[in-house]
Amino acid sequence: MVSEKDFIFNQNETPVSEGSFQWSAPSNIALVKYWGKKEHHPSSKSEMAEQIPANPSISFTLNHCKTITKLGFKKKEDISNFSFDLLFEGKSKEDFKPKIQKFFERIEIYCSYLKNYHFTIDTQNTFPHSSGIASSASGMAALAMNIMSLEKELNPVMTDNFFHQKASFLARLGSGSACRSVKGNIVVWGNHKEIIGSSDLFGAEFSSEVHANFRKYQDTILLVDKGEKQVSSTVGHDLMHNHPFAEQRFSQAHHNLSTIKRVLENGNLHEFIQIVESEALTLHAMMMTSMPYFILMKPNTLEIINKIWKFRNETKIPACFTLDAGANVHILYPENVRVETLQFIKDELIGYCQNGQYICDEIGFGAQKL
Repeated sequence: MVSEKDFIFNQNETPVSEGSFQWSAPSNIALVKYWGKKEHHPSSKSEMAEQIPANPSISFTLNHCKTITKLGFKKKEDISNFSFDLLFEGKSKEDFKPKIQKFFERIEIYCSYLKNYHFTIDTQNTFPHSSGIASSASGMAALAMNIMSLEKELNPVMTDNFFHQKASFLARLGSGSACRSVKGNIVVWGNHKEIIGSSDLFGAEFSSEVHANFRKYQDTILLVDKGEKQVSSTVGHDLMHNHPFAEQRFSQAHHNLSTIKRVLENGNLHEFIQIVESEALTLHAMMMTSMPYFILMKPNTLEIINKIWKFRNETKIPACFTLDAGANVHILYPENVRVETLQFIKDELIGYCQNGQYICDEIGFGAQKL
């Protein structure tokens, strides 16, 4: 079993004075949702046991919605503090800095070399900023890949497997779901007895052979509401600690992951739809039944869901919806019904999107070095 201690950097460093790397990392959409973290009781001064999911999750990695991050680094004399400049689309972005500062503080125990360098982090998204598509997952994954590229320069004998595991582990400490944006098309995060290699510490590629039905699966994202969420995901996760239905929810997620594992192997689209839609609605039910309670769906979210159900009933086309912790709707469907489904979206759904905006995406392959 891999433990946190395995990720602590304690090699004799190969000297590296300056350089740069560039990585892209995709967004991901969970099929079985992660909602709720294990309570953090640090037994020591370290940050170990942070960002551990209360239940396992599984996601499709996307292809087009991604963050591209360039990391420049230069050795410095004063190693008492973290030192970095942060640019978003080429312009200084001061309001992002506290999040990166906190991330560096969290991962310092595993990456002792960080204070030796001044970093220039230049980042951009391929999707519209504040579109309501979570960029924390893709952003933190892209940054983690760059940091691991630096670590590989310092320790050239590192294996590829360790590189990706530690990148996912670090990304998780920036944003939980970011650990599912490192490796390819279907990723499991969280210990699950039936999934080989699954771990609470990092995302692991789905180990089974995936049925042809799910290859090149499509995800069209309907941008219903592009505003800031009224309740952040961090606050939402914390509300699961005293939630009256938390334990039932966590055991349901384990059960649904067992079922969807079989479904991804056998190609049963009817069962896939049932699990994915039920998971999306359960996620929002947890928000509505927490104390304090909140609703992230908008009226148009419900209109779209009802239209999708009607379309599926009338045409027998296996399109379904899922939701993140927000109002936008992800429509998932096999590639062989793409033409009919996109026509339906154009004819009936874009009127419910803010400014008629939607994004066409599909299953992708994880982070890539550019």
